[in-house]
Amino acid sequence: MTQTVHNPGTSPEGLQYDAEASRERQPEYPVHPLFLNRWSPRSYSPDKILSDEVLYTVLEAARWAPSGGNQQPWRFYIARSPEERELFQRFIRPRNQLWTVNAPVLILIGSVTVRESGEPLNTHAFDTGAAWASIAFQANLLGLSTRAVGGFDQAAAREQLGVPEEIQLHAVLALGYRGDKQALDPEFHEQEKPNSRRPLEGSIIPIVRKD
Repeated sequence: MTQTVHNPGTSPEGLQYDAEASRERQPEYPVHPLFLNRWSPRSYSPDKILSDEVLYTVLEAARWAPSGGNQQPWRFYIARSPEERELFQRFIRPRNQLWTVNAPVLILIGSVTVRESGEPLNTHAFDTGAAWASIAFQANLLGLSTRAVGGFDQAAAREQLGVPEEIQLHAVLALGYRGDKQALDPEFHEQEKPNSRRPLEGSIIPIVRKD
């Protein structure tokens, strides 16, 4: 595979790539601006509250994610009030508490691991990953930021929220309007920018027949 870097000025549809993302991200092939423009900030504005319509529009996008057998295994535990967000801080790791405390919405995302018949649902995590991607992209289209947090105590979250055993927990999602980088703890300042990706070639595994 020959790597070609495309200048992210406009997409084939004529839509603009975000200037901030373009400085750090150069696609090898032309893609829709949404895929380069979306990244994962840590800075959130605690004063800009999400309306019900905005929040549920984001979740509606997840509802329509691809789903094997239409099982729709994703489940969302949503913290919006100060009391609910404080409860989430009890199981989020201390380093992540430094910035998640400002996110107006926190969503613990999990997936149902069994079918109604009791048989294992092997695609539960795969499908829920698609739901998370749908949340991230719809949020970006609405001018919102998202970041997935894997650094949390799963056992404590399960206990605090009464999560049943058949639901596997994956991540806490921060959702809100982007805030000022200077309001972050200084240790995060250098990281508060879009990152790049490894070349596509490294993700494609050649098929070797074993006769």
